[in-house]
Amino acid sequence: MDSTGSELPTSAWKSEEDLIDALRRQDDDAYEYLVRAYSGRMLVVAKRFLGQDQDAQDAVQDAFLSAFKAIADFEGNSKLSTWLHRIVVNACLMKLRTRKRKPEKPVEDLLPHFVNDGHRDRVEPAWAVTFDTAVQSRETRDLVRDQIEQLPETYRTVLLLRDIEQLSTDETASRLNMSVSAVKTRLHRARQALKTLLDPHMNDGY
Repeated sequence: MDSTGSELPTSAWKSEEDLIDALRRQDDDAYEYLVRAYSGRMLVVAKRFLGQDQDAQDAVQDAFLSAFKAIADFEGNSKLSTWLHRIVVNACLMKLRTRKRKPEKPVEDLLPHFVNDGHRDRVEPAWAVTFDTAVQSRETRDLVRDQIEQLPETYRTVLLLRDIEQLSTDETASRLNMSVSAVKTRLHRARQALKTLLDPHMNDGY
């Protein structure tokens, strides 16, 4: 579920390199085009992390300001969309660090429980489809996104970085200032909790 999106239309500049050169020259038309061409997909990313509020808009604005300041140092080793994606994710993480955190539902409420003999206290429902097949449906993708939003923020963020934004474990740990082992543990618990949330919707009657 990569979110970098499609590339630069050829109608504005002959190539992405031409656009980057114009940005480095501080060309106002290039700045305006960059915002028009990429703000939509960047806002989608921001809303995943921050929700449907003003914080998402602010994160996109912060990301563009950071990109304009850093464009002279952009070496072109990745596509412009990939570079902007990294920047907006960083802006979202910064917002999450600075805003007042709402009380979270304990993730333990969403994790499997075990009885004394080591077995789970309930039989997990069988899904009518596999997860990979399910996410090919737009309706089911929307359901998955809705249930991800129900996860506690600290677990949702790790799951978004690893499974949705497709960062590596090492990069996720670096972005969150966590150890690799802590990221792996939190991701495992986030996936378990997400499955619990999805189970009622994905059984044989789905």
